[in-house]
Amino acid sequence: MRWIVALLIIVVFEVYSFQLIRTISKGHWWKWLYLAFSIGVFLNVILQFYLHPDRAVLSGSRDMAITMFLAVFVAKVIFILFMLGEDIYRLALAGYQKIAGTSTTTSFIPSRRKFVSLIGLGIAALPFGAILYGAYKGKYNYQVREYELSFKDLPDAFNGYKITQISDIHVGSFDDRDEVAYAIDLVNKQKSDVILFTGDLVNNVSSELYGWEDLFSSLNAVDGVFSVLGNHDYGDYFSWESVAQKEANFQELLDIQKAMGWKLLMDENVSIDRGSDSLKIVGVQNWGGGRFPKYGDLQKASIGLEPRDFKVLLSHDPTHWEEQVKENETNYHLTLSGHTHGMQMGIEIPGWVKLSPAWFIYKRWAGIYKEYDRFLNVNRGFGFLGYSGRAGIWPEITVIKLVKR
Repeated sequence: MRWIVALLIIVVFEVYSFQLIRTISKGHWWKWLYLAFSIGVFLNVILQFYLHPDRAVLSGSRDMAITMFLAVFVAKVIFILFMLGEDIYRLALAGYQKIAGTSTTTSFIPSRRKFVSLIGLGIAALPFGAILYGAYKGKYNYQVREYELSFKDLPDAFNGYKITQISDIHVGSFDDRDEVAYAIDLVNKQKSDVILFTGDLVNNVSSELYGWEDLFSSLNAVDGVFSVLGNHDYGDYFSWESVAQKEANFQELLDIQKAMGWKLLMDENVSIDRGSDSLKIVGVQNWGGGRFPKYGDLQKASIGLEPRDFKVLLSHDPTHWEEQVKENETNYHLTLSGHTHGMQMGIEIPGWVKLSPAWFIYKRWAGIYKEYDRFLNVNRGFGFLGYSGRAGIWPEITVIKLVKR
């Protein structure tokens, strides 16, 4: 049923958006060329998923088909917004003229204006080009985002403590080792005290990590690399032949992280000590709102902790902070999450605008948030998934400096 609904939506979008092209191309044949191209893009997506059904295997042709479909679809959304806006105007004008008796045309509704369609076409070209650029260059346009967060109860020995956070690597999507190696080097150049990874190391299966272990094991910080699991790390989105096969895949993922020197926290906490002062790193398994799995146990992860302890919580899904963390009596000073990717596309101008389709799904989808004197950072993600690119919402390396207020 969902596929039928999706197909009907695509058909309606195609028919309605074609009206804009037809308005511009009156008397010209190239409107049929556009229609053939548009239908071809859609059929190519179906073909690529038929030829490459295994999502665990990287396929450049499938990713490019998805990218092209997304670029065309977003352009059609712009078309439809302009067409709908003009149709509302035309109907309102027709109604007014009918009532006032001032209509000078034989048609009840005035015809569409070509210049409006041209403006719509021009504006639609911007996201179309941005999505294609994102697939070519934007997905490796790594950005270091630096924050300084102050806490009145930060232990003295941790004043100036630097944390580097990365999230959502999705190693199975990478197609350029040199670019990823550059990003790993960029992480190490931050010379932080600790590196914290907040889940989704793979897309679906542990074998995606084969050949990448040496690169990710080169991440280094004074207090090491700590990690948690994201919703994609459990193998839930892959069709396994047996439960035993899924369990073996999961265990291999855990073993690879250990072999890389990462300290995976499975509903547990560790203490980083500086003399008599300490900072607690709390790691919880994936816990997500809505349809996402709830593997994590925050209470178990916090065994032995006191409200006065200074705590940094790693939890993949930011909805966890909203539902269980921000008002928790255990007092988690800073929570680090990822998961949203910022939808990998949008518009961000620091201090002025931050827009993304993620806003329609997540209350907190990118950057720093504060409530009850507690902080949440939602990392925009290191990698990419689905759409093989990033447009406007660039891959992120977060550096957070803790200071005593």
